[in-house]
Amino acid sequence: MPFIASAAKIDFPYKTAQETAKQQALEMFSENFPEANRLIFAFDNTEIKYRNFCKPLSFYSTPNTFEERNKEYIQLSLDYSVQAAQDCITKSGVDKDDITDLVFVSTTGLATPSIDGLIINKMRLNPHVNRSPLWGLGCGGGVSGMAKANTIAIANPDAIVLLVCVELCSLTLIRSDYSKSNFIGSSLFSDGIAACIIKGDNHASDKQVKYVASSSKLYYDSLDVMGWDFQDSGFKVLFSKDIPAFIHEHIRDDIDEFLAKHELKISNINNFIFHPGGKKVLDAYEATLGVRGDFLKITREVMNDYGNMSSATVLYVLEKFMREGFQPGYGLMLSMGPGFSSEMVLLRVN
Repeated sequence: MPFIASAAKIDFPYKTAQETAKQQALEMFSENFPEANRLIFAFDNTEIKYRNFCKPLSFYSTPNTFEERNKEYIQLSLDYSVQAAQDCITKSGVDKDDITDLVFVSTTGLATPSIDGLIINKMRLNPHVNRSPLWGLGCGGGVSGMAKANTIAIANPDAIVLLVCVELCSLTLIRSDYSKSNFIGSSLFSDGIAACIIKGDNHASDKQVKYVASSSKLYYDSLDVMGWDFQDSGFKVLFSKDIPAFIHEHIRDDIDEFLAKHELKISNINNFIFHPGGKKVLDAYEATLGVRGDFLKITREVMNDYGNMSSATVLYVLEKFMREGFQPGYGLMLSMGPGFSSEMVLLRVN
């Protein structure tokens, strides 16, 4: 089976304390959004301590257009994707010329040619690299991208797949949107760029984080739970307070069904690589899954230190597991995103 050879993440130079972001949000929203003073407690209840921002905080308080923000998205995505990819390539010990495939995941900006093409051009990767840009999967994109990268490596055991995940959520902030969802979103979302190298079976080594299987599920009639409303001014965030309820209703049965196909139970999982959508989401996982101990410790630490970076967040969790050490046995990657949908990847660690 294919395996994850390395992971890398970006710590932006403009990482900001949540308390500082809270004060700026209050200044930006309070004049035109009367509920701001009542809802400001949301910043404190997230358990987020720091936010990973790609621009200095002053950028978000100055007027700008969707065109200007999207140009920033393209340039920053390219520059930092190359940095993460180079770090990942170095860690894995591969030659950049040997990369066969590039899977690029994002949902927070627009570019054609897609960013993967720009990465290949700037890094001077093999011009015959197979490109797979994935757009619109939201918070579910990191796990879905991992599943698709491994599917490529199953089909070609000689494959060396570069997975890059970019979410610059802060650049989607619409200053003139005084809705509750935009205000609450400003307390959670931040920016993240991560990369992984996935190798096919012909590159096997002794120490491996092996891919076993994946699962993807779309829940009918739940399209309004999370997503974008595209407006002249940009990407207006849409998300519902029903997300924790969805987890309570569905996720335990979905995990049990997925694991049962591989003759496993949740008690067989030693490593939980979950996307931290927020405190309420993590609380819902803990209440629903009933796993003993602080099984979401690393997930929570990433949320505390970075915020919700949409699809990239789960790869930050994976990177932390790989850096600090997996427990031997099985690992489960999980995230939920627009659709409403869930994505899972089962791993086995030597």
